[in-house]
Amino acid sequence: MASKLYDSTQLDLYRNRSKFKWVVLGISIVISIGSIYYTNILVEQIKSREEKLIALYANTLEYFANQENNADLNFIFDEIILSNKSIPVVMADELGNPLEYKNISAADHATTRKERNRILLKEIREMEEEHEPLLVTLRRDGSITGYQFIYYKNSMLLRQLTYYPLTQLFVIGIFGMIAFLVFNYSKAAEQNKVWVGLAKETAHQLGTPLSSLMAWVEYLKSDEKLKDMDMIVELEKDVERLNMITSRFSNIGSEPILESMNVYDLIEETLSYLKRRISTRVEFTLVCFPNRELEANINKSLFEWVIENLCKNAVDAMGGEGKIHIKVLKANEGHVLIDITDTGKGMTKAIMQKIFQPGYTTKKRGWGLGLTLVKRIIENYHKGKIFVKRSDVNRGTTFRISLRS
Repeated sequence: MASKLYDSTQLDLYRNRSKFKWVVLGISIVISIGSIYYTNILVEQIKSREEKLIALYANTLEYFANQENNADLNFIFDEIILSNKSIPVVMADELGNPLEYKNISAADHATTRKERNRILLKEIREMEEEHEPLLVTLRRDGSITGYQFIYYKNSMLLRQLTYYPLTQLFVIGIFGMIAFLVFNYSKAAEQNKVWVGLAKETAHQLGTPLSSLMAWVEYLKSDEKLKDMDMIVELEKDVERLNMITSRFSNIGSEPILESMNVYDLIEETLSYLKRRISTRVEFTLVCFPNRELEANINKSLFEWVIENLCKNAVDAMGGEGKIHIKVLKANEGHVLIDITDTGKGMTKAIMQKIFQPGYTTKKRGWGLGLTLVKRIIENYHKGKIFVKRSDVNRGTTFRISLRS
């Protein structure tokens, strides 16, 4: 009862964390949209202000240029237009030849007049695409004597603000990715603690009855009439297996010791134990290519656990009747492949994507932890890979394990 309550508490915790993750995502999106919207308002306000400012410059220029007492138009340009410190501006004649400019650093660094004019003409073309030039009409005695044009483009501040929303999205995206990775890491770390704690507690609980069973086996073996009976021999094997299982659970969380071992022999030993403890209507076959001498870096007790689990799942999928074919292959780049094929009910693609997830099971009774532990043993402890190579509904499934040799 306590374990069910604990398991339920953990599930509620992860479910609440998942909801919290979506809440954080929603808040981030709202903040992003609000920030971008507010930035766009600022951009439009500054843009409008700059347009009005340039228009004011143009009107002022036109006014003073047409006053009879003002013969020095350049002085007016210096006092009004050039007082601007941020908006790039070029004043040109009616033929488009630059007369004066302001806030164009490239032109300031030009070494010759020809180079400066080339830079200013290029700026004028860019300014025309961004803003329509302002017309300054020159008059003398009520008659139009000529025209001048004021070209301009957005200030550096305005251009930076224009691209600022993209920068915001990038920063928020990076932050969201980091938060997601941290959340997943913390969730995985907490799950690992749960697994380790549960495993060690299981090993502790098994210790007492196992010690008692070992004592009873020794007592039965002391009887001359019973010690050579097959029942006692198999019972001793079961006790040894229980002792190994207890050792497995107690060592979870510790770094396992890997040794180079013969893969074929190890699987054959595991199958020999299983055959006498499952349905006799299940047929096992084991082959090895190119020979039986293939070795891989393996932790014996943990790897036997993997083979047992996959075979028992296969027996369940076949309803206790069918064939299990295991093939050991030498692969490239120092790897050994193990294919475990059954003739069971198979899986749909939707199920294949979930079978290694903690708590997922298609059985009426089960915690959905077997394949999760198998994946952890192969990938975390053996640095290998395990996946569903193929599965056809009502035809069977093939699991593939890849180990380093």
